[in-house]
Amino acid sequence: MELDERKRKILKAIIQTYLETGEPVGSRTISKYTDLNLSSATIRNEMSDLEEMGYILQPHTSAGRIPSDEGYRLYVDELMKEKEKEITDIKKMVIEKTDHMEKTLQQVVRVLASKTNYATLITGPAMHRTKVKFIQLSKVNEEQLLAVIVVEGNLVKNQIIDLDEEIDDERLLKLNLLLNTQLNGLTIEEINLGIIQKMKEQAGIHSGVINKVVDAVADAIAVSDEDVPVYTSGTTNIFKYPELSDRKSASGLISTFEEKERLVNLLKDTASEEDGENTGIQVYIGNETSLEPLRDCSVVTATYDMGDGMRGTIGIVGPKRMDYENVVDNLKILKTQLDNVFKKPDTDT
Repeated sequence: MELDERKRKILKAIIQTYLETGEPVGSRTISKYTDLNLSSATIRNEMSDLEEMGYILQPHTSAGRIPSDEGYRLYVDELMKEKEKEITDIKKMVIEKTDHMEKTLQQVVRVLASKTNYATLITGPAMHRTKVKFIQLSKVNEEQLLAVIVVEGNLVKNQIIDLDEEIDDERLLKLNLLLNTQLNGLTIEEINLGIIQKMKEQAGIHSGVINKVVDAVADAIAVSDEDVPVYTSGTTNIFKYPELSDRKSASGLISTFEEKERLVNLLKDTASEEDGENTGIQVYIGNETSLEPLRDCSVVTATYDMGDGMRGTIGIVGPKRMDYENVVDNLKILKTQLDNVFKKPDTDT
């Protein structure tokens, strides 16, 4: 008997409904939640065929059906094929987008330095409140698993997980189903102790894997300063201003611009701040800045938005007597341009 497209859709609907409810699934339920537009009688016939083929089981007479191991296997194999293609496509897109982004951001800081005659810097986009899209566990060897985690923004992270006990293919299959059912669409803040405890109970003797996967998800979502690129331009513009050009001041400023970690620390807190006009422009004067070498300067920043939870920050550093109007105007224009270049169009309008 052939497993045609209609049977595949019905099987998928049964498995997804069972994963959500934990209860045997009846034909009436399937008729409500699929796009097949089939009667309950037709669905019952298809379910009988699926049962005969070994993909679903009827645990009790007159009860609904539940997936068999063969049904789970078909579902996961097809799911993995879809996700592997998706991951490949994502990686290709990210490489192309990253190359385009780097060239654009490097051009932005050069233009901004030229237009303002101040030192300029910009961070590459970092993730904020990122959601889990997909998790795939696969065996490396008897003692290790590879966790592939795809998060919002199509960021792909790989992490090796050491096993405390061996795990067979069927258990690995069910762990993949469990993790994706429970965690997809959640931010790390939403993965609470109740969800983790529920997964650990269902994982049984492999509950330790759940903790390690959640830790891996947290690592994938976390933004490390080392992962954030910073582009600078116009550092020598500092020497145009007498109050900043003495040896001590200039040396401290140039040293600051050469230390990536200090620049990231300077800008990262402004990424989530916006003023009352929703422009994302912030002005820090003198002692309001967090870095000692910049206490004789003003720092003006703006946040740009790539969409999918990804944002970065543009910064301009100059003397306290900087031309604030010109700086703010230039930042507003560039912020809008970057938003338009990188942000996905609104498909809902």
